Amino acid sequence: MKLPFSSRSFGRLPRRAARLAASAGRWVQRPDWLAAFAVALGLCLVALLINALVSEVRPGSGWGRTYGTLAVLLMLAAALLGVRRRTMRLSRLPIGKTQDWVQLHVYGGTLFLVLVLMHTGPRLPRTAFSAWLLALSVWVAASGVLGVALRKWVPRLLTSSLSLEVLYERIPELIAGVRTRCEALAAAGSTPLQDMFRRRLAPDLVRPRARLIYFVDPKAGIQDRLRELDFLRRLLGAEDQARLDELQSLYKAKLEMDAHYTLQRALRWWLYGHVPVSFVLLLLAAIHVVTVLAY
Repeated sequence: MKLPFSSRSFGRLPRRAARLAASAGRWVQRPDWLAAFAVALGLCLVALLINALVSEVRPGSGWGRTYGTLAVLLMLAAALLGVRRRTMRLSRLPIGKTQDWVQLHVYGGTLFLVLVLMHTGPRLPRTAFSAWLLALSVWVAASGVLGVALRKWVPRLLTSSLSLEVLYERIPELIAGVRTRCEALAAAGSTPLQDMFRRRLAPDLVRPRARLIYFVDPKAGIQDRLRELDFLRRLLGAEDQARLDELQSLYKAKLEMDAHYTLQRALRWWLYGHVPVSFVLLLLAAIHVVTVLAY
């Protein structure tokens, strides 16, 4: 009788498990923090189940105030990441590793939103101030999760798909230099080469251009645009073909700088959309806490 598996299949299992663990490790740096977050999230779900069976949760009730207090404490803990980065430069106080503070920021910020939703309960906010608090809480938590994904994904794309390393601030200057060299090459070529440069390359060399394809596969996006120049090769002489090769090399460098521009700009825009809103949320939360304690 032939078995549907063999001893060789069992030999592959550890290798497959190792590959899965390595793949997960790229996204989860600290499994212990993920496990702690899962436990805390489970406790929140148990508390919600108990509330649903025993009493209704309202922001002013005992349960609601407890959730709100825990949410504020987690928000402050997540905000301490910025303080940790400043103290790392100003002193040598033993206040923990930076990676631990980053994990606290990520998982604490996510759990903060869970507790905010538990604090508000199933009802919509009744005042504009409460609505703004809830909206900003959702924005900060969601943008934080997006930032984690970007910081995991973007560096991997930059190192695995591109051969150039370039600073974001220098991209316009470098593209201007590429454009000057391409214009000189095209001017020395034949009429078909000049026409191709004027119609296809010149408009693309004016400034950096962002393209969504660079978030998925920068290498494929660059190769697709380079193939558009291959149709001209059979119409050119030997000298112009050499010029076309150099033009393609320069154009490839420009497209790689476009990919850097697209991906690095996404990280910068994320920062502008997350940090200032977090400060506004901290201010409104402080006003909310003072108001609750005073009245």
